[in-house]
Amino acid sequence: MKFTYKTIKFLSFLSILLYLSCSKNNSNSNVTPTSEGTMLPTVVTCPDNNPQSLQKINLGKLLFFDPILSGNKDVACASCHQPNLAYTDNLDIAIGVNGIGLGAARNFAASGVRLFTKRNTPTIVNTAFNGLVNVNTIYDPLTAPMFFDNRKQSLETQSLEPIKALEEMRGSVFTADNALDSVVSRLKNIPEYKTLFQSVFTNPTDSDPVNAVNIGKAIAAFERTIVAGNSLYDKYVNGDANALSSTQKAGLAAFINTGCIKCHTGPMFSDYELHVLSVPDNPKISTDFGGNNNYAFRTPSLRNLSLTAPYMHSGAFNTLEQVMKFYDDVGQGRSQNAHVARSQLDSKLQGLKDDQRDLIIAFLRTLDDSSFNKNAPVTVPSKLKVGGN
Repeated sequence: MKFTYKTIKFLSFLSILLYLSCSKNNSNSNVTPTSEGTMLPTVVTCPDNNPQSLQKINLGKLLFFDPILSGNKDVACASCHQPNLAYTDNLDIAIGVNGIGLGAARNFAASGVRLFTKRNTPTIVNTAFNGLVNVNTIYDPLTAPMFFDNRKQSLETQSLEPIKALEEMRGSVFTADNALDSVVSRLKNIPEYKTLFQSVFTNPTDSDPVNAVNIGKAIAAFERTIVAGNSLYDKYVNGDANALSSTQKAGLAAFINTGCIKCHTGPMFSDYELHVLSVPDNPKISTDFGGNNNYAFRTPSLRNLSLTAPYMHSGAFNTLEQVMKFYDDVGQGRSQNAHVARSQLDSKLQGLKDDQRDLIIAFLRTLDDSSFNKNAPVTVPSKLKVGGN
């Protein structure tokens, strides 16, 4: 059974989990492109080797909120990806290991390591659609680009990386090489998790279903339920001409005419390509290279921008106004960075007139949709604090 976003909006979280299914048809032919853009598909595409089920989604949700996955048992995926903050943390650079508190109030404990993560926390919302640049192109969730530098592919693979990362969840309790095996051993010692894994993963080739691959599959299944595709913009491109005001329509025109759409394109407003932006470094981090060591980072999605500040991979800008000024400087040739001679975007962006910044921001806010799933479990099988410290 396939549910549209309009239906999802009026259903309880349990009902969404019970009925949400994944399409195996990668053509997304049920979405009609328009001259202004396209709305998101109404059905999430899942890998053939990881179909959705209510039990798997529930297991992934428990794992997402359970700090048992971290070295010190104090950091969960949800510590940085908080539901009430659009699955971000409102920090410029995330604090994982040895962190206390949530959101912008999160800081390091009085004693212990003080290691910031290397990036601003990206939202989980709509990552089910990562890599979708055009509704008419084939979208393969197994090759979906992940992280700011596209260094991993698929939600299944991405969800395991923070467990191995020193600053994010691992800490000094494990090594990078044995972190996953150590977490698996912990889960095997928790009867509820053993039962859940055995009921979800019934493939006879799995000698023991409690393993790292299945952890990744379960978390990915949960993350694919966190979708938001019923923004004012989506209503507009779906045929409601009155969904946008005249100011917002003028902002859309400015967004197109000034060249923003050349990189921020398609249903997710991203070409998913790496670009050298000349974005300022974050002084909290000693080095901030992209995955190919040339400061190239992926075009971020523009959906839910109002809910996911600060912006850029380094969290360099706190407001959309600051972001627009940065791009205006790029377009006017005023952008300078010691690491690059000239931004790759200089040739794509035009300078902005004074009123165009406000118009474009007005349009960008039409991409907001807060109807995604925000429910957290009351308890987790480890009996640790839900969501970590």
